[in-house]
Amino acid sequence: MRNIKLTIEYDGKDFNGWQKQPNKLNIQGTIENAIKAITGEDVQLDASGRTDAGVHAFGQVANFKTKSDLPIEKFPIAINSKLKKSIVIKKAEEVDEKFHSRLNCKKKTYRYIINNSFEGTAIYRNLEYHISTKLDEEKMKIAAKYFEGEHDFKAFKASGTSSKNSVRIIYDAKVYRKNDRIFIELTGSGFLYNMVRIIAGTLVDVGIGKIKPEQIEHIIKEGKRQNAGKTLPAHGLYLLNVEYN
Repeated sequence: MRNIKLTIEYDGKDFNGWQKQPNKLNIQGTIENAIKAITGEDVQLDASGRTDAGVHAFGQVANFKTKSDLPIEKFPIAINSKLKKSIVIKKAEEVDEKFHSRLNCKKKTYRYIINNSFEGTAIYRNLEYHISTKLDEEKMKIAAKYFEGEHDFKAFKASGTSSKNSVRIIYDAKVYRKNDRIFIELTGSGFLYNMVRIIAGTLVDVGIGKIKPEQIEHIIKEGKRQNAGKTLPAHGLYLLNVEYN
């Protein structure tokens, strides 16, 4: 039995998230169907984590077991031939049989993209969040650094989150501007449900002057969801990459 690791890029706009669910278009099930068309096998495709409806990925990682003898370099070509254009297998690797995309994951990096022009965009409207109010990215940069380290991120998780332990490690938190776009990038050990989108919403509040950068420390320590910013929409969020070393 071979263990195949895939690196996957997708536009999440038309999908109800990663996870397989009946009667709803999802990324996991779509790829599993493509693999079955190639190998004739019903496979279980395990991802590094489940992205929500509308969230995109440049570097999602997933793995599956197969008895197929297809050469490893042919897997991306073969699977892509059976997929919608909104999903692309970027790479396939044969890995140790014990490798698991989620359980062996060490770090993940997410990016949130904000279009900060006055007029917005028609072409990229489903790929970034538009805020016409001018944001102060310098204050956002200062605020972002308060998220780094090991903290209880209870104030930055969606209500009804099943995870009981809300302690996570953020290794790197950065904000930068390129012309009219502001990018928020977070690298962490793992993330709570909606955590990145709530952190992004909180940084927007800093950018418009509603929250001072130094208040972030208090918001984290107090742990109350109502003190943090709103949950920004899913379509501005990308899973950038997953690290295993």
